Amino acid sequence: MTSKTVAVIGLGYIGLPTAAILASNGTRVVGVDVSDRHVNAVNRGEVPFVEPDLATHVAGAVSQGLLSAQKETPKAGTYIVAVPTPFKEGYAADLSYIDAATDAIIPQLSGGELLILESTSPPGTTEHMAQRVLDARPDLSVDGTNERPVVHFAHCPERVLPGRVMIELVTNDRIIGGLTREAAERARDLYGIFCQAQMHLTDATTAEMAKLTENSFRDVNIAFANELSIIAERLGIDVFELIELANKHPRVNILQPGPGVGGHCIAVDPWFIVSAVPEDARLIRTAREVNDHKPEVVLSRVIERADRFKEPVIAALGLAFKPDIDDLRESPALEITKQLAQRLPHAKILAVEPNVEQLPTSLTAFENVVLEDTLAAVESADVVVLLVDHKEFKLLDRAALAEKAIIDTRGVWR
Repeated sequence: MTSKTVAVIGLGYIGLPTAAILASNGTRVVGVDVSDRHVNAVNRGEVPFVEPDLATHVAGAVSQGLLSAQKETPKAGTYIVAVPTPFKEGYAADLSYIDAATDAIIPQLSGGELLILESTSPPGTTEHMAQRVLDARPDLSVDGTNERPVVHFAHCPERVLPGRVMIELVTNDRIIGGLTREAAERARDLYGIFCQAQMHLTDATTAEMAKLTENSFRDVNIAFANELSIIAERLGIDVFELIELANKHPRVNILQPGPGVGGHCIAVDPWFIVSAVPEDARLIRTAREVNDHKPEVVLSRVIERADRFKEPVIAALGLAFKPDIDDLRESPALEITKQLAQRLPHAKILAVEPNVEQLPTSLTAFENVVLEDTLAAVESADVVVLLVDHKEFKLLDRAALAEKAIIDTRGVWR
């Protein structure tokens, strides 16, 4: 490996697109992942999950010899860490994946390298990462003090929408925070290889907080819509019509409600702010609690409808956390389907997810859950629950829904 090689640690929904876009623009990239499935798929020029246009980039980069994958961390000039940051009990961030990635990088360092943390993380995590390196390698430095070789650290959070990742990697502005100005500038130069939008330089902690702020803003606004949907149902009002009318005001733009909030960003990131300053993050905490409670509201509605049948058949349409992808992380649709199977053991649950080929492991333990295609599930069901507005469900012939008990959490079939 040479100093021009970029090693991307974590070949998931962000790491692999980042590796592929860099390689597609002529950079030699080595992807690192603990999953044999991901490593083998990339080395075949294939992708292990659904993301439009990603397969083309991966296949092209692999065929040109610019992208490969392995399980061991190589020596490289730049390391991009894009590993998960889930939360632990009590909603504190679990940094174990970042620590493990950092520990694997440490033996490869000799000075001059750039370490970029892309993983969404609490304020101070980039400093934590740097300190972990310095504790293990006192021969290195972050700022060149005592004439020790310098390792540069930056935080560059991703800001892309699943389903549009390959577009937004290029077109979205980037926030780039360095522990030093030189680190930020070096990171800017790297992302400038493919990013055509503006790149805004700041310090690492502000960059970390900016990403959390963006997702918390979204979470608070979704919570308003979800709480409004609960109130509207109590009052016998169609919440989707209500929001449509309210949005006629020139300064009102209410979002659409749903069965909850999923994904590894909006459903998780606000808790990082809450855990950092719990006494002050009152609105952010309340919004998170509202959105976390919404699946229970949907469950109550489904169970009330299902109780009208002796042995109900329930079609749960959608398991992903958003439309037209296969990402199940923190998905309220998946959790609702799981809870239906658990609370209604006498019911048959027909799980419908057009973007996966088998039931996720969280559902395989239930004998009353089967994976079914859309038309067969709707035809057999007594109760049809629309949880995700996949394109297949939007195109469903409304005649197929006749005489079904319908719960449309997305307002698709109004």
